[in-house]
Amino acid sequence: MIKKLFKPFETINSSNKGIIFSGWLLILIGFWIYSSLGSIHLFPTPKQVITGLRDLWSEGLMVHMLSSIWLCIQAVFISVLISLVFAYSAPIPFFKPIGLFISKLRYLPLTGISFYVAIVINDARTIQVWVLVVFLTTYLTTSLIQVISDISEDEFDHARTLGLNRYEMLWEVVIKGRFDYVLEMVRENFAIVWMFVVTVESILVAAGGLGVLIKNNDKLGDNGKVIALQFIIILIGVSFDIIITRLRKLIFRYSNF
Repeated sequence: MIKKLFKPFETINSSNKGIIFSGWLLILIGFWIYSSLGSIHLFPTPKQVITGLRDLWSEGLMVHMLSSIWLCIQAVFISVLISLVFAYSAPIPFFKPIGLFISKLRYLPLTGISFYVAIVINDARTIQVWVLVVFLTTYLTTSLIQVISDISEDEFDHARTLGLNRYEMLWEVVIKGRFDYVLEMVRENFAIVWMFVVTVESILVAAGGLGVLIKNNDKLGDNGKVIALQFIIILIGVSFDIIITRLRKLIFRYSNF
């Protein structure tokens, strides 16, 4: 049985998966405890992290956490609407260059985006939202255009045999036929936005959020609170990943990924 765990492409049952996960979790915890001992501390001790989490809660952690989550939800919602317009218009030759141009903007650094957005917007929270919108739209548009380009010609041939015109093919094959992929692309790119929420909030601290807490406690050298905040960020990110995956499987039961 042990040999199977080290064979490539081996299929194992759920109980063995649980054993493997538990084993790696124990190794990670053991490494954490070992690294927090001695004269040189790579990480704060578990006690410091728990204490930091308790202090953060009493200092209004929930308010900052909800602020970050709401910021991310707003940015994702607006980005999805904009990206769908660019992606679904890409099959039309006249509009295709716009989508391709938007996808190339993903090489623009985050600080550059915030600089241009701040020129036209004054409110700190609105700046944060639109910096993330611009950032996510570039990646999401790129992913959606690639999904459309990967549609096989057989599907379009099948639509032609059913007597569909070009616009009906766009609706049936591209929009309706690949909408489950939209949720999957949102799930994959949501992690990018959630990761950069902290960076955006630390750049513009006026609106608060988890990024502000990390920046302030990092300046004070309170590593226990910083690690506790990072655990919270990972937990929230994984939770959203699970929620979006469950939602996609619930709505699109035929989805095969």
